[in-house]
Amino acid sequence: MGHDPKASQLDDAAGTLATVSVLRSRDGTLNRSEDVLAVEMPVALEYNGISHVVMLASPADLEDFALGFSLTEGIIGSPAECYGIEPEQRPDGRLVHIEIASGRFAALKERRRNLAGRTGCGLCGTEALDQVTRVVDPVAHRHPVRPASMTAGMRAMQALQTMQQQSGATHAAAWMNEAGEVVCVREDVGRHNALDKLIGALAAQATDFTRGSLLITSRASYEMVQKAAIMGIGAIAAISAPTSFAVQLAEQAGVTLLGFMRDASYVVYAHPERLQME
Repeated sequence: MGHDPKASQLDDAAGTLATVSVLRSRDGTLNRSEDVLAVEMPVALEYNGISHVVMLASPADLEDFALGFSLTEGIIGSPAECYGIEPEQRPDGRLVHIEIASGRFAALKERRRNLAGRTGCGLCGTEALDQVTRVVDPVAHRHPVRPASMTAGMRAMQALQTMQQQSGATHAAAWMNEAGEVVCVREDVGRHNALDKLIGALAAQATDFTRGSLLITSRASYEMVQKAAIMGIGAIAAISAPTSFAVQLAEQAGVTLLGFMRDASYVVYAHPERLQME
């Protein structure tokens, strides 16, 4: 039986979904049908004309991705140091041109390293143990954390995951404001990318990261907690488990970390003193 694996793009504005011909088994019988897949492609980030990193990512919200990555990786210290972001469509992926302040670019050239494949592991390309961790100042979270609001926020986020609903293959990161409202959601095939996209979108709106909570549909890895803490986010709820390294960082950085946040159940791993039970 022949099988045509070639995918075709769906008519979504960002080209994030594709259809593929499949053989689907029901009751032991194979029938040909179509399936919807999340598009994954190489996305290269170029700073001031110099290539820096190639990631595998969803092609949506690349301006948010570039800004968020630049902030969480310490390439720039604020959105004001980013002068322009311009994605370019290439036959083999996307190239994002980023213009940053000359002082920041000079510092970047001093510490450049090969970071290809970062989506799978936060340490890929790291050359020495002392490059793994960065000093993160303790966060200054400015309001109590309400677990009931977080569980409601998780449900609200899932309803807004349009790529996940159609493909079943993407992660999401969402921002819940101090009032308990989910005000921004970003999706990507990679959990780190989804978080960078969210942070970029929020930073572009001058969001106060000390007044809100982060919701993620993945495990809370070290790098996810690190990216959040660098931005001053003091509360994270993950749908899955954290790692021991992530919990250690959350304790040190003053981040309230909740895992296995599903329905009305959850586990508190760090800084429970900020919780306000209802």
